Amino acid sequence: MEHSVEFRNITKYFPGVKALDDVSFVAKGGEVLAFLGENGAGKSTLLKTLNGDYQATSGEYLLDGQEVHFKSPHEAIEAGVSVIYQERQVLMELSVAENIFLGRMPANKFGWIDKGEANKRAQAIIDDFGLPIRPQTKVKDLSIAYQQMVEIMKAYSREDLKVICFDEPTASLSDAEIDALFNIILKLKGEGKVIIYVSHRMSEIRRIADKVAIFKDGRYIGTVDAQTTPEADMIRMMVGRDLGDIYDKLDRDKVIGEELLRVEDLVSDYVGPVSFSLRKGEVLGFSGLVGAGRTELARAIIGADKVLGGKIILEGREIVDKSPHDAMRNGIVYVPEDRKTQGILANLDVSKNITISMLEQNSNAIGVVDTKKEDVIVEDSIKDFAIKTPNAQKKIVELSGGNQQKCIVARWMATMPKVLILDEPTKGIDVGAKSEFYQMICRFAKQGLGVILISSELPEVIGLSDRIIVMANRAVAGEVMGKDATEEKLLSLAMSEGGRN
Repeated sequence: MEHSVEFRNITKYFPGVKALDDVSFVAKGGEVLAFLGENGAGKSTLLKTLNGDYQATSGEYLLDGQEVHFKSPHEAIEAGVSVIYQERQVLMELSVAENIFLGRMPANKFGWIDKGEANKRAQAIIDDFGLPIRPQTKVKDLSIAYQQMVEIMKAYSREDLKVICFDEPTASLSDAEIDALFNIILKLKGEGKVIIYVSHRMSEIRRIADKVAIFKDGRYIGTVDAQTTPEADMIRMMVGRDLGDIYDKLDRDKVIGEELLRVEDLVSDYVGPVSFSLRKGEVLGFSGLVGAGRTELARAIIGADKVLGGKIILEGREIVDKSPHDAMRNGIVYVPEDRKTQGILANLDVSKNITISMLEQNSNAIGVVDTKKEDVIVEDSIKDFAIKTPNAQKKIVELSGGNQQKCIVARWMATMPKVLILDEPTKGIDVGAKSEFYQMICRFAKQGLGVILISSELPEVIGLSDRIIVMANRAVAGEVMGKDATEEKLLSLAMSEGGRN
């Protein structure tokens, strides 16, 4: 049976913001419908009103022709509607099998939970996905990617599944894991399920989607064919302008100065030995495959992981960072890859998320915070970084991913750093917001900062970097000047056998 979801005049207001504006269209079973739009366009909000996380201000949903109104995600799941968000919704202390069958664990003839049967069923699903994990393993012991896959397997396991929505599901997945996920999506497509796929990665949309629904400023713009519609046309619909080649439009009028940072034979438990230098005004890209050691290198530099050997020399002076706080005091700051768990302070508002790194500087001798000083910093940050928020008291989790990322960058830039390390800074961010971030990175370099850019997107690291260091096997595999870099050169180095054994 082919299922369907009809969106009828869905409108959603938040205080000061119209997040959805009279959205109407139909998602049909037996095809993959991608959602495309800038951060804040309404894609995730629409899914959250569908599954009961939010309540629509007006409008209605029809599931298989029948009006539904879910007051909670649990009600939606019971009706066969599952949404897989970027933010993981798994219980860390439970096993893989317990997470997959949460609330519906199989029982034996005496009514006791049958963990053996649960593990057996979970193993069958794990085999479908082709994953090297065990049903008995606690989810907290899995990588972020596998935790995400557990959540997807949980939805997949439901026999009554009618609608499954994926919100940026591949952000933490390797190529092999993406292949496994796409095979499952194709299987569900063949069973007539409604599949909604939210992504900013055009290559993925081309590969898996049949149609693309495009959103802008909370409005549904239209649906186009995923295979035949030119990418430029889709971008024009979602941003309201023609971006052209976003790298050609960057302001590169800067001067690369003297050496700012030098790392000599740095070793931690997870990376090394690694040596490199960074100059003032330079964007130094770090490329490599998953597991190459780029994030681990950044963590060692800022003292998040213990350094076992080597030197870090900043402006000609050797420094020792025993913690990220030490690094910040020395002028080195790090914007992490995992925005949810390591970046934002989810329970706090925009203001506190920006000023949290400046508590010492904004406090007097007895620890009383100068709120007026904080207010000026926040006001300037919202303006300088074009953070879209109705006010500074808005909870940061209620902002789009791109605006959350701007808040994190604003937080660390408020400390007046000398070196800014950006780890996958545009992960999960749409093409329009990426353009803003690229301009921002060029502006930082022009101001004389040394910028280290860690990115898995080859066009991004090539388009932004003055030099690129390629890592493989947790060490440096080679170095390429930005003007000479090609995807083939970087991949060849990344796949080499060089590095630590």
